[in-house]
Amino acid sequence: MFEKILIVDDETSILTSLTGILEDEKYQIQTVNSAMKAIELLEEKGPTEFHAAFVDIWMPEMDGLQLLEWMQQYNPMMPVIIMSGHGNIETAVKATKKGAYDFIEKPLSLDNVLIVLQHALKELALKKENEELRKKNQQTYEIIGNSPEIKAVMDQIGIAAPSEGWVFICGENGTGKELVAKQIHFQSQRQAKPFIELNCAAIPEDLIESELFGYEKGAFNGATQRKVGKFDQANGGTLFLDEIADMSLKTQAKILRVLQEQRFERIGGTEMIEVDVRIITASNKNLQEEIQAGNFREDLYYRLNVIPIDLPPLRERKEDIPILVEFFLQHFCQSEQRKRKKIGKDSMESLIAYHWPGNIRELKNIVERMVIMVKETEITLAHVPPVIRMSNSEMIQMNNIPTSFEEACQAFEKQFLESMLRKNSWNLDRTAKVIQLDRSQLHERIKSLRVVVPDTAE
Repeated sequence: MFEKILIVDDETSILTSLTGILEDEKYQIQTVNSAMKAIELLEEKGPTEFHAAFVDIWMPEMDGLQLLEWMQQYNPMMPVIIMSGHGNIETAVKATKKGAYDFIEKPLSLDNVLIVLQHALKELALKKENEELRKKNQQTYEIIGNSPEIKAVMDQIGIAAPSEGWVFICGENGTGKELVAKQIHFQSQRQAKPFIELNCAAIPEDLIESELFGYEKGAFNGATQRKVGKFDQANGGTLFLDEIADMSLKTQAKILRVLQEQRFERIGGTEMIEVDVRIITASNKNLQEEIQAGNFREDLYYRLNVIPIDLPPLRERKEDIPILVEFFLQHFCQSEQRKRKKIGKDSMESLIAYHWPGNIRELKNIVERMVIMVKETEITLAHVPPVIRMSNSEMIQMNNIPTSFEEACQAFEKQFLESMLRKNSWNLDRTAKVIQLDRSQLHERIKSLRVVVPDTAE
């Protein structure tokens, strides 16, 4: 399909000559002799009908600059090339400030017209490609679910994203905190600017400042060239600091100063670098508890916690599990180039019954494993990993029924402790608090009942 070009000029000779030039190059041309007729035509055809427009600046009733402003509102992606027989620098600057792609003077030069149009159309193609990539990114990081809990989160994102307010996301590991951060960025005014992320828990304490602020050449042994830090990279866009509670108090103090002043120095540098960055932070820890324990600065907490978003664990939004399973099934069957698989009723029920201590990340990994390892087109209960299909009721049926009241109490207590530990991601402090037991007492009961606790338990 050849590109469609609109020409707006009140001089018939210009319309005729420019049409001839462009039609010779296989462009499809439509002409109108006033700005008002151009508006009528665009409203009739739709905003995407034309790929570019040539607009004369001096026309009766409505001039080219007024039409340009209207076009920018109607279709900001379409390049508009302003033409004038009384060109001067002031007019050209005014036109470009209002959004014109370029400014060309009459009498028109054939070569100049074609070069400017070719460049404009290349830029339009690039904009469209970027827009498609942006939409694909948004789909890739789409939040899946219809539960009231996740709908409430989506509503919060929709309200928070267009603002400049800083956001603090709280939730267990695997609940999708990074996903929420990216959705906020993609729906914000900064969507065309960088989204830079840093997992504070993954960076050693002695390296985190250089990651955040960068360093100058020669700042320390091994600094053979300048490094640009995350704040610098995120300038104009969004900086996502994940697991913010894992920062040391020393680093927290430096972060607070940068957030207050929106400027910083690279390590080994003397120049103050100003940045415009929106901050989104996240943690799987309760920061108010961390403040009470002396691990987190209270002033930094109030600085970051402008808009709080709490992500529910998967066990509190179980109606979303079938939707997520189907989404991951389709995704992995496609990415792994496998035949479309379906999941049986019993299999789905076992997935819904499971408590998912690793949340959505764990569910995603399980579905991926079943897609890869199951040869059949239907995933049956036998294909579901034993740790998932052995729900509490199944475990009771499989175990020998206790012969005494004391044995029954111990069996129930062991099962109860295992269940509560899993629900709290094997965190002993959190579990002890939830079941209203001292940590030392909980540890004694785990030992006496021989509850198997993972080595990674905290």
